[in-house]
Amino acid sequence: MDGTNSQVVLQITIDCADPQRLVPFWIEALGYVPEPPPGGHATWREYWSDMGLPEEEQPEGAGEIPESIVPPDGVGPRVWFQQVPEDKVVKNRVHLDLKVGGGREVPLAVRKERITAKADRLTAAGATVSRVMDEPGMDYFGIVLQDPEGNEFCVG
Repeated sequence: MDGTNSQVVLQITIDCADPQRLVPFWIEALGYVPEPPPGGHATWREYWSDMGLPEEEQPEGAGEIPESIVPPDGVGPRVWFQQVPEDKVVKNRVHLDLKVGGGREVPLAVRKERITAKADRLTAAGATVSRVMDEPGMDYFGIVLQDPEGNEFCVG
């Protein structure tokens, strides 16, 4: 420790081919909102240009609409969808868990209903189901999904 009281702020960055495809999906998944550009700028691209980022370093269309989302109440991490040139080719080493079941104090049947309803909404928004975790005697139910670009996450 260096003796300062600096605070660490968590941002989740998701590498992707098409931020505009993932932003609406994750808004639905997390209940977040698009992050407005700072300082009265009309777009993020305008902000980046004002900050000195050369146009040639900004992918075509990048920043014209928000590529990051934030919780509406300001509590929780910012999520930025960073456009990268390479495709996803291996399993994620880190994934998001969307905890919607209510915990083990909630009856398993109620948890299953909540989790299934959320997974149904997300498949309608473009997710695909990878597997359902429902082992007899485990008092656990969860669904592993992939977002529209194949990034794994769990609903439990």
